[in-house]
Amino acid sequence: MSFTNGLAIVGGLTVVFHLLKLAWKSWCGIREFVLSKFWQVNLRTYGQWAVVTGATSGIGKAYAIELARRGLDVVLVSRSYDKLQMVAKEIEHQYGRRTRTIQVDFMDGHSIYHVIAKGLRGLEIGILVNNVGMTYSEHFAYFLETPDAEQITRLVLPGMVERGKGLIINVSSLVGKRPQPLLSLYCATKIFVTYFSQCLSAEYKSKGITVQCVAPFMVSTNMTFNMAVNCFVKSASGYAREALNTVGHSIYTSGCLSHAVQDLALTILLPDWLRMSSFFVTKLRNLAKKSIHGRRMYKEKEWFSQKEE
Repeated sequence: MSFTNGLAIVGGLTVVFHLLKLAWKSWCGIREFVLSKFWQVNLRTYGQWAVVTGATSGIGKAYAIELARRGLDVVLVSRSYDKLQMVAKEIEHQYGRRTRTIQVDFMDGHSIYHVIAKGLRGLEIGILVNNVGMTYSEHFAYFLETPDAEQITRLVLPGMVERGKGLIINVSSLVGKRPQPLLSLYCATKIFVTYFSQCLSAEYKSKGITVQCVAPFMVSTNMTFNMAVNCFVKSASGYAREALNTVGHSIYTSGCLSHAVQDLALTILLPDWLRMSSFFVTKLRNLAKKSIHGRRMYKEKEWFSQKEE
């Protein structure tokens, strides 16, 4: 066989490999975002109760309501007592599900977890939607073997392992998928959530535990100043509904097709060399200043309208 023929064979095999890879990714995308609308996992098989942190607004509230709509009782964890009661009443009245509320502020540190543990006592926790940070171990060990067992994931994971089933959803962000200047702390903490989820999945999938990392892009919430919903910006309720459909189809997901498309577009149109350049950082900073001014105007307008009422 000549050298030219050898190169042709290698080239042909390379093309076949990439075509198969593209076909596989396409199938996974179709299954995750299209077929999942029809092949939904029965979330009640994980357990009777779901725990949702940050459950009084935004994506957390949307997850809590969607889980109740799908037949689960919900433990709501947040810092505002009044908002907790409002969400709990909404779930009980609209969907007839039981609720429990746990009022804690995660900024208070590890002292809050005995309160959470008391609130979860006696419940069959099948699902945890997790928005809190987790600690780190200095040596190789399974997650439950690492010290400082006061975190919320540790509170529910042993019961899941004992029953041989459970679902943990950790909310990350597409912003944290790549380094993003001017959002250094935010994207660093979000990529931590992503890696934590992947490692936890590898450690406990053999024990029947599903760990999914959800990485949304733009969702209309208070954090994004309730920006207008369109084909790129999802409502919180719409996002939670589509993201929950992906359970059982993917352990890492953008949650919806439009966010997956935006992720692909940004990867192509905004490569690392451009995003990390001084030119882009300067332009982004100027844009941020204009955005801050717009937000102040929005808040002042909202304040005056409330005063007039």
